[in-house]
Amino acid sequence: MGGDPVSAPADYVELVRAPAALTVWGDTVAGAAAAGTPLRGRRMLLPLSSVAFYWAGMAINDWADRELDAVERPERPIPSGRVSPAAALGTGAALTATGLGVAAFAGGRRALRFAAPLAATLWAYDTVLKKTPAGPFGMAACRALDVLLGAPDPGRAAGAAAALGVHTLGVTALSTGEVHGAAPSTARAALTGTAVATAVALGAPVRTPARRIAGLAAGAVYARFVGSAQLAAVRDPSATIVRRATGAGIHGMVPLQSALTARGSLSAAVAVAAALPLARALSRKVSPT
Repeated sequence: MGGDPVSAPADYVELVRAPAALTVWGDTVAGAAAAGTPLRGRRMLLPLSSVAFYWAGMAINDWADRELDAVERPERPIPSGRVSPAAALGTGAALTATGLGVAAFAGGRRALRFAAPLAATLWAYDTVLKKTPAGPFGMAACRALDVLLGAPDPGRAAGAAAALGVHTLGVTALSTGEVHGAAPSTARAALTGTAVATAVALGAPVRTPARRIAGLAAGAVYARFVGSAQLAAVRDPSATIVRRATGAGIHGMVPLQSALTARGSLSAAVAVAAALPLARALSRKVSPT
């Protein structure tokens, strides 16, 4: 008898790279802190919107790449037959709707001003932009919009959005070399993006010494953690080294978010930073890339 495969929950966990969502929930926290309006009340649910969008993007990504993955990454859920293409597409659509619904409930029309274009850009990236030179810019726009999703006053969070956008631009461009390796110039560009993001995170005004120290500490962790991996890719841009640098770039979003959050809330910065060791531990079970 034919029919679609019966997928186990673990197959969907792998499809959406579930643990990697720990690197995205801090976007809205950083945006809110940078705008001087920490998440409270219903707005505390906004990070869940970010998680839903992240998972949606991963499912749509694998649906769009199913033919290429059949050649380059046959172990993934769709080419291996563990999740059908229709189920993956449906999962992406359902998670997109969930992200929009949570944003509307948590932040109302202000949040939807960024959630709606975020959803549209996410789909455009996975289905069209990713295979063009505009791909990294599309993903950077997604990340910047996610930061602004948490900020009632987007103007005050522009710096935080730019920092995470620039970081994402470099990581995404470098990630295109995960299978066949990258050009040294691409690795150098990613490393430059990390330097710019560090400067933005550490250059923002901070009101208290404790917040300043926390921001400096998180920024130093970010620069060391991501920069060293990207420097290794500059020296040896082979596929294996590029994959390590990409993984470091994904996880490195957490200390960057923490550094940006520290300018507005010390406790929120600590909470964001706590996601890094858990994300790294879980990545040994489910790859974030």
